[in-house]
Amino acid sequence: MSDDLSTEDITPRTRYQMLPLRDVVVFPHMVLPLFVGREKSINALEEAVQSGKQIFLAAQHDAADDDPSPDNIFGIGTVANILQLLKLPDGTVKVLVEGVSRAGIVNFVETEDSFVVDAAPIAEGELDEREGEVLMRTVTSEFEQYVKLNSKIPPEVLTSLSGIENPGRLADTIAAHLTLRNDEKQKILELGDARERLEHILGIMESEIDLLQVEKRLRGRVKKQMEKSQREYYLNEQMKAIQKELGDMDDAPNEMEELQQKVEQAGMPKEAREKAESELKKLRMMSPMSA
Repeated sequence: MSDDLSTEDITPRTRYQMLPLRDVVVFPHMVLPLFVGREKSINALEEAVQSGKQIFLAAQHDAADDDPSPDNIFGIGTVANILQLLKLPDGTVKVLVEGVSRAGIVNFVETEDSFVVDAAPIAEGELDEREGEVLMRTVTSEFEQYVKLNSKIPPEVLTSLSGIENPGRLADTIAAHLTLRNDEKQKILELGDARERLEHILGIMESEIDLLQVEKRLRGRVKKQMEKSQREYYLNEQMKAIQKELGDMDDAPNEMEELQQKVEQAGMPKEAREKAESELKKLRMMSPMSA
């Protein structure tokens, strides 16, 4: 269990049914569907729904572990509301959750039927209003550039940022859409201070934008080279087709050379020879079929 943030002296503590997550990190204010198949996880969901309580979401260190021990669960997770629960024909459950707030696991409760933890909320540090405005504007501008370069993120995401005034919420909303590994997202989740999160996210985006710009230039060069190759191939095929229509000129008697020799051997006056060579030049420029 991760000890990046201490929650031992934070009260009140609340007991939650816990849902260990294999391949996703859920941030506060994030709404997403989860597909649940493990018996303990399904029991935890049903118990939370029946009691009308929230559920605690925490990522696993090892996604392949079907029955994770406390050591395989990150210590910082997200308290979430259960918006909808649907049992599927194959026995699994689809649940729609909404992240509410960060919390740290204080204690694991031993049970056989489900995962249960005691968790305490994590308070966000205060951020100077003016500094917060500048930092939010900078991060938003950088995210806009990131979205333009990253085809995996729909541009509509930017509209969801327009009404956000809270620095911490802005950081979490952007973090949820960044194309990062789960361990990188978990690191952001574990940053309780809004300023730290925004600055950390800004650094990530600056690095990612540099990489995306390099990828864009490489794709552009590859595309141009492919277009050039395709154009050359097309022209070569056209030339082959024309030569086929005209016949194989290499096998036919070279009439132009014969005419040239006759002109040279005729002993014509200079003016007559120039005229003959001019006409011969015109013949050379004409296609065999026209000539």
